[in-house]
Amino acid sequence: MTSSPELRAASTPTPGRAPDFFIVGHHKCGTTALYEMLRRHPQIYMPDVKEPWFLAGDPRVLLAPSSRLPKTLEEYLALFAAGTPEQRLGEATPSYLMSPTAAATIAELQPDARIIAILREPASFLRSLHLQRVQMHAETETDLAKALALEEQRRQGISLPRDAIRPEDLLYSEHVRYVEQLERYYAVFGREQVLVLVYEDFRSDNEATLREVLRFLDVDENVPLELVEANPTVRIRSQRAYELLRSLYLGRGPVPRAAKATIKALTPTRLRRNANAAMERRVLYGDPRPPDEALMLQLRRRFKPEVVAISEYLGRDLVGRWGYDRVD
Repeated sequence: MTSSPELRAASTPTPGRAPDFFIVGHHKCGTTALYEMLRRHPQIYMPDVKEPWFLAGDPRVLLAPSSRLPKTLEEYLALFAAGTPEQRLGEATPSYLMSPTAAATIAELQPDARIIAILREPASFLRSLHLQRVQMHAETETDLAKALALEEQRRQGISLPRDAIRPEDLLYSEHVRYVEQLERYYAVFGREQVLVLVYEDFRSDNEATLREVLRFLDVDENVPLELVEANPTVRIRSQRAYELLRSLYLGRGPVPRAAKATIKALTPTRLRRNANAAMERRVLYGDPRPPDEALMLQLRRRFKPEVVAISEYLGRDLVGRWGYDRVD
């Protein structure tokens, strides 16, 4: 196996333990909730940085001017330094599942790692992913059908939002390559080291799924469990209000820059962050509108072959579980 640039950069043995397990994705499939639940277990240590990104093989994210992510192997392993020898160390970077190189890089760093992937019914997955991208400022097209129609242009570098650090994340259909993504992990870890969860099962019975994960990690499954919900899907109420608040927050333009400087001078950092978050919750975000059922049916027809393929690949009836047996 060819060493990754990040791992080759460490010319001398690096002290510190590598993670024992990785939550590799997808986004909007319960990875944050699972991370929050697992890090409360006394036999597990997961760092405060939920998504280190270090093994995803994408320097654009790690080297972005605002990035505080680990940039060297030493910095990455330091995230886990507070874990005790008795604890299992883990991290959660949902983009590892889509990354073409992360599986091999993880295997190089930790051949005995255990891998946790979560799959979701494709149409609801893409709808939720699109809403998240809009909320995160990476997507400016608030209509999912139109965003899907832009994929070919975006492959050519056209119609990309200004704040999209990873334009390929906006190629929504590329996320639904479940068999291809899992094959990369099975190839280097084998099936026994990879646990594939179904998001809908996790949603319907958090506790049963969490105990399945604890058994997979060989930690005590009988400890009291704290069940949490994280990263609920929301929508942007007003794109114009959103852009105004965003420009003020980033200080773009002479008036926003002046206003931001004044606010910064007069208020403490934590108060500014809390006030900005509260304003966003009240003014910008609301509950998602009901899905466009015609579009959902179109997406299910489009992705039925992938659902059939992943069902056969895993030996699990996801066609029935996700209702694709009723899709013509």
